[in-house]
Amino acid sequence: MCEVCPRSPSFLGSAPKISEFAMSRRATLLLTAALALPALAHAQGAKVDSSPIDPAKLSEITRVLASDEFLGRAPGGPAEQKTTDYIAAQFKALGLEPAGDAGSYTQKVPLVHTRIDGPVAMSFATAGGPVALAQGEQAQVMTLLPVDKVAIKDAPLVFVGYGVSAPERGWDDFKGVDLKGKVAVFLISDPDLEAEAGEPAFGKFGGKAATYYARWTYKYEEAVRRGAVGALIVHETLGAGYGWSTVKASNGEGYDIVRPDPAKEKLQLQGGIQRDVAVDLFKRSGLDFEALKRSAREPSFKPVALTGAAFSAAYKVAHEPMVSHNVVARLPGTSHADESIMYAAHWDAYGVGAPDAQGKTIRPGAADDAIGVAGVIEVARAFKQGPAPQRSIVFAAWTGEERGLLGSEYYAVKAGDAALGKMAANYTLDVLQTAGPAKDIVLVGAGQNELEQGLAKAAAAQGRTVTPDAKPERALFYRADHFSLAKRGVPVLLVMGLGGGADLLNGGRAAGDAWVADYTARCYHQPCDAWSADWDLRGAAQDVALVYEAGKAIANSRVWPDWNAGSEFKPVRAASAGQRK
Repeated sequence: MCEVCPRSPSFLGSAPKISEFAMSRRATLLLTAALALPALAHAQGAKVDSSPIDPAKLSEITRVLASDEFLGRAPGGPAEQKTTDYIAAQFKALGLEPAGDAGSYTQKVPLVHTRIDGPVAMSFATAGGPVALAQGEQAQVMTLLPVDKVAIKDAPLVFVGYGVSAPERGWDDFKGVDLKGKVAVFLISDPDLEAEAGEPAFGKFGGKAATYYARWTYKYEEAVRRGAVGALIVHETLGAGYGWSTVKASNGEGYDIVRPDPAKEKLQLQGGIQRDVAVDLFKRSGLDFEALKRSAREPSFKPVALTGAAFSAAYKVAHEPMVSHNVVARLPGTSHADESIMYAAHWDAYGVGAPDAQGKTIRPGAADDAIGVAGVIEVARAFKQGPAPQRSIVFAAWTGEERGLLGSEYYAVKAGDAALGKMAANYTLDVLQTAGPAKDIVLVGAGQNELEQGLAKAAAAQGRTVTPDAKPERALFYRADHFSLAKRGVPVLLVMGLGGGADLLNGGRAAGDAWVADYTARCYHQPCDAWSADWDLRGAAQDVALVYEAGKAIANSRVWPDWNAGSEFKPVRAASAGQRK
């Protein structure tokens, strides 16, 4: 799973999903108990029905993809073709139709890699004199434009609050402000995060559960739409869910898909500033940061120009094209072949990096997300074993998820509104728990759409329940490949083992939390994320079986699941209603 994920200096940085899980002494004690659980479960021979998904097949596919010969599956890396060939061969062996380019199983994904080349000159001009900003210290910026340099000179600064334009919620922070040629300064998250009972924002955006309006990607997109040359987000750990070290981990690098006109979709400069830098900047403009932050929780808020302040930045940019590939296959429907259900995971991981404490350099991405790819292949096998579905089933293994959901984004752009308007559901598998069978499945993004009803029904048939994500304020729902489809209106469901510890049959919620704590603290994006023969994948197989059963019911119906009232994606889906019968 990605947050355009910042653990290594070789990719665009932003929020990880893991900072809350630093190992504590208590977690260590829980882990000690949990590590013994798989062996205990196997010894006890507890029978768990995950049919038609086979835990042994999940394990074998994961073992292969996470083996050293795949060199950590970096997009464009030396083992990309080996990776895509392996997945394509699995699809072909099952008898699926190729759904890539020119009758093949692969789809080319043209990418651009940008990085700051050399020093960054960056400062605020204020009435009290200039304020120099050091890259990585007071500020962290970059660009996704394939340009040779960025030069912004004395751009006016405008504080736009949370920068939310949400007509369906009766909220508009911009009030028609002209941002052309200016730098927009945003608060992190959305107005609901710190709202108190009685305030207009309280409950307006889902409470503590983050909405898309909380995401830095949304804020950058909104700044572009309104003509800004740059956007700076004031970093606060509460709203981000991670510290400044995560922000600066990008090291000025980024990846994007190749766009026809990048300047229409990407800013010259995007990034963040430390909170104390913002407080000082506002004070120099005669403004009280905390008072303005409180006012931004009011629907009457209007953007505020930072009088006497301007922003300048200059740096060189190195940029280069690269090509990676998605792997896509299709099982045609018998009576409604133009309608579809999709199952997807990402094949990419982090390749080869610096040695860890054991001297290991390959980051194999076994749980993130070789096991998700294995789950997609297993779902395909299950569909091929049964009657052909009425609607077509699309199976995809994406590239570039860890670089910013790029493979899925490219697919969505190429597919277009017509095809996505007839996609009834997307099920995404990204990090499945490996600690054994559970009484429940933890659902990231609970409350978003009607697909949850089908998941709950399938879970009940297994004697299990659905538990909402334990920390919805971390916005995990917006940080995996399904989101490329969601923001275009396709109802989606994400199965992810990091949404909170599952209630394991052996050890309960404490053991599930210990598994999450251990994985995220030690292995996430690290050489430690390796396949193990000691894994107990019966729980993962049950989770995959749930989405298989839920999707099969939709694939053999005339049902069009929708987003729930209040979801920011419901109006998007409604716009394509004419595509559906």
